[in-house]
Amino acid sequence: MTQLPIPVLDEAIAQVAGEVDALFGELLTVPMDARQRLFEAMRHAAIGGGKRLRPLLVVATASIFNVARSYAVRAGAALESIHVYSLVHDDLPCMDDDNMRRGKPTVHRAYDEATAVLAGDALHALAFEILSDPATHPDPFIRSELMATLARASGPDGMAGGQMMDLEAEKASFDLPTVTRLQALKTGALIAASVEMGAILGHVPPEGRVHLRGYAHDIGLAFQIADDIMDVEGDPEAAGKALRKDADAGKATFVSLMGLERAKQQAEMLVDQSVSHLAGYGREADLLRAIARYVLERDR
Repeated sequence: MTQLPIPVLDEAIAQVAGEVDALFGELLTVPMDARQRLFEAMRHAAIGGGKRLRPLLVVATASIFNVARSYAVRAGAALESIHVYSLVHDDLPCMDDDNMRRGKPTVHRAYDEATAVLAGDALHALAFEILSDPATHPDPFIRSELMATLARASGPDGMAGGQMMDLEAEKASFDLPTVTRLQALKTGALIAASVEMGAILGHVPPEGRVHLRGYAHDIGLAFQIADDIMDVEGDPEAAGKALRKDADAGKATFVSLMGLERAKQQAEMLVDQSVSHLAGYGREADLLRAIARYVLERDR
């Protein structure tokens, strides 16, 4: 199997991050009126920082099917807008009460709680504004399917449902299947949507997405296991956020339930399995293969 060298992957990450930041910069131009603070808070949350894994997955998947890059970047920015809104709300005192995110103060610390709530709400709305725009794709049926996919991945059967389970985890003893379900919703749903949306842009019918869905499912789970490992072994400065909070809160994690070494083995197995789902593709899927490997190597 051909693998992209790390410098090439780094270039792909940097390019997508720059494109997403540029689009957010354009969409979030600060008005000179009473909404100024809200736009500044949205820019604080959305621009800079993070590896833009979800937009990268959209671009990497869409590129297999020769989709115009501008379409994929816009769809990726919509996904990132949902992801960022979730982080803004997740950091609030009523949730995880975090002070740092992506190496800078969380929105409610940099501004205030009410502004952070509104910034998250507005970023959520921005995602669907982006997807509904013909600039994202000229076909209204494609745009509609993109919006439906992101809505499902964001709501009670996706990220929001997983976050609710995460809050309940502080009061209950979850077993491994329950933790796996929690993370499949909280983290995995948006990762799966990233790959799905790239395929939708490529006009791939649902029955033709089976292998891509398998790939996305496995890297989503591997991503969260790697996150739990980083929470135990990682450097908070490199991660750009507080670590070891789950253990302090008494939450069950993959590491606490499986042990550190078994968790590492499971993550490796899932990455290998995710790559095997791409066996039917040639070099055009090398970026997806490299992203799978990167999931285990990232430090944040």
